[in-house]
Amino acid sequence: MRIGVPKEIKNHEYRVGLIPFSVKELIDHGHDVMVQTNAGAGIGFNDDDYRQAGATVVDNAPEIFAKADLIVKVKEPQPNECKMLREGQILFTFLHLAPDPKQTELLLASGCTAIAYETVTDRHGRLPLLLPMSEVAGRLSIQAGAHYLEKANGGRGLLLSGVPGVEAADVLVLGGGIAGTAAIRIATGVGAHVTVLEKSLPRLRELDAEFGSKLNTGVSTHGSVAQYIKHADLVIGAVLVPGGAAPRLVTKDMLKTMHAGSVIVDIAIDQGGCCETSHPTTHEKPTYIVDGVIHYCVANMPGAVPRTSTFALNNATLPFTLKLANLGAKAALLSDPHFLNGLNVCCGRLTNEPVAQALNLKYVKPETVLK
Repeated sequence: MRIGVPKEIKNHEYRVGLIPFSVKELIDHGHDVMVQTNAGAGIGFNDDDYRQAGATVVDNAPEIFAKADLIVKVKEPQPNECKMLREGQILFTFLHLAPDPKQTELLLASGCTAIAYETVTDRHGRLPLLLPMSEVAGRLSIQAGAHYLEKANGGRGLLLSGVPGVEAADVLVLGGGIAGTAAIRIATGVGAHVTVLEKSLPRLRELDAEFGSKLNTGVSTHGSVAQYIKHADLVIGAVLVPGGAAPRLVTKDMLKTMHAGSVIVDIAIDQGGCCETSHPTTHEKPTYIVDGVIHYCVANMPGAVPRTSTFALNNATLPFTLKLANLGAKAALLSDPHFLNGLNVCCGRLTNEPVAQALNLKYVKPETVLK
């Protein structure tokens, strides 16, 4: 199969779909790989690194989209990229369609087979391709939050850890999944006062067993969020509905009860955000203020540390990319029900039910379309 890796064009996105080591693995399995020039420059790989791995380096994205059977990316295709996709072509990348009707419309019109990293599952119901990016985003959220709590950056002027004789900052984490747990690990590690609100009692028990007295746990309800957010200096939004729109846990009225200069880092912004006042931002202009509260809502947070993120992502995605290349989309997806969950768009049909519900569009079972 011919595999194409275009250079990412989203604002301040430096990650790349395949690193040279992954390229060599695909070529060793008999496949051809085309990589756009400078695609890996943002993480320290030049064109010669890809050539030495066996790839063909091409000058422009249109050539890759025109010739490749399988397009491997990181972020969702931008409108001009969607228009280059064609019927029967396979797209393997993050999509996050639930809050993005325009991208959904363009993918449906293209006739391509679009497989989303974020909805591929495993036999335990986990999201193995989203997991590494959730780990990065969760850890990065505390780093970003601490930065914007500094007075020079508009914050309250607090050090997360405090110092002897001065109380540490209060961190509220909404959601105890992969991203939330990663945020908790960093926040407790620096000595902040950390509370997590989570709907699942079994998950709260697991978190209590892992972090003990370093972590305060609570059941997530409208009332508990409203109560704890009043005292929070930093709020981490880490809730997830696989494939679907994130629930809006933080209302605009709640912001008015928060301290001026507090910070919200909405990791869930890729899925629409869990704060009523959240809207996507970029690394170029990452924050804005509503009612005195700083909102950090960068839609590609792991792009801030692209080398770490790209290696972590490739570790997870390469086996699936190989399977697609070796078997083709139909056989690869039908052979594995968990991989099949990643199919979002196929032959002009929407094949992910949470996305269909979020966008009020018709859902067709993926098996039906593929067969």
